[in-house]
Amino acid sequence: MLWPGCALLRLETTESREGILDGAWWPRSRDIGTELPALLSALAEHLGPVTRVGLDVAAWEALPTRLVVEGRVVHIDSFPVGDDTILITSGDEDLFSLLVVPPDAAPEAAHAAMAQAVRADNITQAEQILIDTGSGHGSSN
Repeated sequence: MLWPGCALLRLETTESREGILDGAWWPRSRDIGTELPALLSALAEHLGPVTRVGLDVAAWEALPTRLVVEGRVVHIDSFPVGDDTILITSGDEDLFSLLVVPPDAAPEAAHAAMAQAVRADNITQAEQILIDTGSGHGSSN
């Protein structure tokens, strides 16, 4: 699934959740205050209310400790997950891991990375997907 209004977001559409990643997100910038509310609104439609988000503080500008999205408080936790991953908690404990494509990635590379991330049989870590598709770390974009 693609949601063009919130940068780009793709989620795995199977119930199995066998792959390493549950989806992919391609934000337009590293400004989390601008980017995160739209992502969380889109996710809430499909996953239910989001209660926590885990991000690497080094990857984002001015990481807050919480945001209010659609009248709900979402706690923001800093984890050393790298700038290529975001962790989403829906409800009390349902955890989802999304690949984060760098905002400046070339569209073709970004779409390839997102497609690989949502494959049900994907066993490749987020950082390696970005390298393999030329979307981020170690790429020459």
